[in-house]
Amino acid sequence: MHHRFVPKEHKFNYRIFLVALDLDEIELCNKKLFFFSVNRWNIYSIKEADYLPTFEKVHNPTKTNANELKQDSSKSLKERVINYLAHNNINCEGGKIVLVTVPRIFGYAFNPVSFYYCYDKSGTSVAAIVEVTNTFREMKLYLVNKTNEGNKPRFSARMAKNFYVSPFSKVDLSFDFDLYEPSHVFAVCIDDYNEKSRVLESTMAGPRRSMTDSRLLVWLLKYPLLTIRIISLIHIHALKLYLKKIPWFKKTANADLQKDLFKPHHSLN
Repeated sequence: MHHRFVPKEHKFNYRIFLVALDLDEIELCNKKLFFFSVNRWNIYSIKEADYLPTFEKVHNPTKTNANELKQDSSKSLKERVINYLAHNNINCEGGKIVLVTVPRIFGYAFNPVSFYYCYDKSGTSVAAIVEVTNTFREMKLYLVNKTNEGNKPRFSARMAKNFYVSPFSKVDLSFDFDLYEPSHVFAVCIDDYNEKSRVLESTMAGPRRSMTDSRLLVWLLKYPLLTIRIISLIHIHALKLYLKKIPWFKKTANADLQKDLFKPHHSLN
């Protein structure tokens, strides 16, 4: 669900599915599932190279040592996650990493957002990484620490966005993250704030289901060409916002505020 409050209200929701994968067990998908593969083509697939591109240089880094993390692209996704966390003084060596994401469908990938839930070797969740991708295929990572508020483990933080996600949202807003540790349900909320005013609410929520070949076939009928549908809906609702005369901003506007990016668009160079 997306709900824009200002300057004019605009709200919509649609159904999707995501997969949750323990990065220690992703190779089992190749052995146990016929319609889902890792690092090779299938109806549904995951390519580790699509995620956490810390083997690339950071564009416009906010930290002087940001590019010291640059890793060999041959490292596994879990190794890259562990190293990224260690670079931020979080030790998850020997722990579990769960990736929640939209898989490639018939080889086509587009993920507006993916989530990494990170556990230490005792099995305690310690942090989450939110990986946001815009339609220019730029990517940015947001590290969200665990909070002790409430009865359920959750990860909450508000931080500068500094990322061009939508032409109808300024890059100098803040992201407010509120993520529950996934169990029998999945629930996240990512809001945009202009100082103390909430301007956009985005939520994702749904029950957990086991991933089987029969369910994958059902999803193929229930959510046909999901990744293409997601990118199409983004542009359809952008047109609706434009027709509502919502102010919009060029990608090149405030280029200096677009920070800590991977795979920067050529317009920023």
